[in-house]
Amino acid sequence: MSRPLADAHIAGRRRPGRFGRQLVLQLICIAIAVTVLFPMVWILAMSLDPRNISRPDSLFPPGASLDAYARVIARPTLNPVSFARLALNSVIIALLISAASVSIGVLAAYAFSRLRFRGREILMIAILAVLMLPAVAALAPLFVMLGKFQFGTFNLRSSLFGVALAVTASQLPFAIWNIKGYLDTIPKELEEAATVDGAGRFQAFRYVILPLATPVLAVTAFFGFIAGWTEFQFSFLFLVGDTNLWTLSMALNGMVGQYAASTPWSQFAAFAILVALPVMVVYMFLQRYIVSGLAIGGVKG
Repeated sequence: MSRPLADAHIAGRRRPGRFGRQLVLQLICIAIAVTVLFPMVWILAMSLDPRNISRPDSLFPPGASLDAYARVIARPTLNPVSFARLALNSVIIALLISAASVSIGVLAAYAFSRLRFRGREILMIAILAVLMLPAVAALAPLFVMLGKFQFGTFNLRSSLFGVALAVTASQLPFAIWNIKGYLDTIPKELEEAATVDGAGRFQAFRYVILPLATPVLAVTAFFGFIAGWTEFQFSFLFLVGDTNLWTLSMALNGMVGQYAASTPWSQFAAFAILVALPVMVVYMFLQRYIVSGLAIGGVKG
C-alpha cells in the first residue's frame, strides 16, 4: 500500500473516535449551558407571571406581563425611597470602589513589580494572607474604626463613602496581586528605552506602562464595580438608619417577608433582573479586555 493510501486508511480508522470525542464534548457544553441558563429563564418567567407564585409551573406563564417591573420602578419598597435613588447610591459605591481599586492598586503593584526595597517579600506575603481572608472578617474592626470619624452630624461609617472605603479595603489585595502579575509580563526594556529618550520614571509609567496595562486595569475595574454593586454586608450594617442611603441590594433584601407567603415573588424576580442588568452592560463594554487581562495576569506572580 502506498504512503498516501496508508495515511488515508489510518485517518479513516481514527475518524470515528474523533467524532465520538467531539460528540461527548458538545453534550458536556450543552449540559453546562442548560445548567447556567435555566435559573435565569426561571427568574425571568417568575417576573412575568402575574399570579405572583414562588414556583412557576411553566417557563411561559399565562397572561405574562411587565406589570411587576412597573411596580418595582414606581415603588420598590414600602419605604418612601425611589428606585432611581437606590440605583444612584449603588452606582456611587460601585464607582468609588472601582476607581480606588484601580488607582491605588496599580501604584502599589508597580512598586512591587519594579522596585526593590526592604520588606518587599514580607509585604507581598501579607497581601496574599489578607487575600485569603473573607471580607466579613474585617467587619467588626471597620465598624469600630470608621465610627470614630465624626464631623458634626456627618459620621463616616453611616455614609456611602464609608461603605466604599470598607469594601475597597477588602478589594485592594486582589487588585494589587492581579495587576502585579500583569506588570511582570511587560518587558522592563520598554521603560529603559523611554528613559534613554529622556523620560523620567513617572513619565515612563504614565506613557509606557499604563497603556500596556489597559486589559488588567479593565479587569480590576470590573471586579471592583461588581463588588460595589452587589455589596450587602457592609451596607446592611453601616447604613441601617437612613433609608435615603439604602442600596439596591438592601431594598431587594427588604422585599423578602418573614414568611414566604408574604413575599411578592414577581416583583422580587423583576427587581433581581433589574439589579443584574447594569453588570451585564459593564461586562459587555469591557469584554474585549477581560479575557486577555485574566489570562495573562493569572499566570504570573
